[in-house]
Amino acid sequence: MKLQLKLALYNTLTKVAIITLMGILILVSINRISVNHMHQRLIQKKNKLVTNLSSTAINDLLTQQKTFTDYNLLKEEYIILKEVKSNHQQKLKQHFSQETREIEGSQEEYQILSAEFNYQGKTYLLELGETMNTVGQLEHTISVFTFFILLAAVVLTLVSDLAFSKFLLAPFYQIIDQKLNKVNDPISFNYEPVKTTTEDFRILDQSISTLMNKITDLFLTEKEFIANVSHELLTPISILNTRLENLLNDEKLSVEGENKIFACLKTLNRLKSIINSLLLISKVENNQYKKPDTIVLKEMISEVYEEMEHRLAMMDLTFTIKLSQSYVFKGNRSLFHTLLMNIVNNAIKYNLPSGSVTIYDTFIGDNYALVIADTGQGMEVNQVSHAFQRFEKFQSEKEDSYGLGLSIVKSIAAFHELELEIDSETGKGTSVTIVFQKK
Repeated sequence: MKLQLKLALYNTLTKVAIITLMGILILVSINRISVNHMHQRLIQKKNKLVTNLSSTAINDLLTQQKTFTDYNLLKEEYIILKEVKSNHQQKLKQHFSQETREIEGSQEEYQILSAEFNYQGKTYLLELGETMNTVGQLEHTISVFTFFILLAAVVLTLVSDLAFSKFLLAPFYQIIDQKLNKVNDPISFNYEPVKTTTEDFRILDQSISTLMNKITDLFLTEKEFIANVSHELLTPISILNTRLENLLNDEKLSVEGENKIFACLKTLNRLKSIINSLLLISKVENNQYKKPDTIVLKEMISEVYEEMEHRLAMMDLTFTIKLSQSYVFKGNRSLFHTLLMNIVNNAIKYNLPSGSVTIYDTFIGDNYALVIADTGQGMEVNQVSHAFQRFEKFQSEKEDSYGLGLSIVKSIAAFHELELEIDSETGKGTSVTIVFQKK
């Protein structure tokens, strides 16, 4: 998960937790708040009613049983007024209660204010009731409102945090893109710092530049070493090769001596081939080649066939080319020729007499792919996973096998940003697939 998304989720979840806690506190407190509000409203109604009462009104209200009861149409409120025995020594009572009352066969939960008051020497008890349904409706309304506020807060928080974290991390991704992803050659590294106001990103930028500077020094040292090795090793080998060939021209040389010199020449050629292969791999991996050529795949395969035609005839192998596309790409012609030569050479070398080598194209997803398949001895599953390792020969008995062919193929493929896949089965053959990047 990206850091940007992690930051946004953390901020959102934190705010959601806070808002949820506040919402729970509101829901827990809403009942008490609503009841207190109802109490204040009942007191106001009582005060207004008592203030507006007159002796005539009280006499009209009270029945012969000394009580009066009234309620509204929906039974949400009711009023009871009755005369009680006066006791001037006691303080007038006023209290709230919550009780169930039955009105015309319907039971409702009421919040009730019972208040005594004196009027013209008499004591009256006024009882005002208001149904609790109002509180329930108010709680429901506030609950729904709180939920939508929470939902809106979550969405707005997530959007705003994503936008802010994207703005905040923009220099970081710019550093990754310019200083790492787009760097193919340390010599051409861009040391210009990325503009940012975040100190942490400045430190990261400076650290990468410092590290790349060290890598550049090591890279130049390695290139120099490769050049020296090329000269210091190959030159003595060439001198020895010339001297041994001159010794062969000596008429006094015995047959046994000739055989020994031939063996020495064979060993020198083997050593020279290994050194050249290792130097090629090193140069390719150090990006010492460029990709200026337009390569037509059909033409390249035809050239490889012409060069290998005599070997195919020697082993009586059938060589088939089935290309449905005329694929063209940019690269290094010489290197890609070496890649194809190594793969086709292996397909011939490890094939069975009267077998076949087939080259065809296909598509893997949206990517063009070239497949070189043979009917050779094949490899075991554990051998396929180590096929690209250097000097891995899988106990091959071929004298001209050094275990570097597929290592060269892998390096050249990586240089051209190509993917390699090997599918092999013992006794049934091997197919090597080269997957080209989508244009």
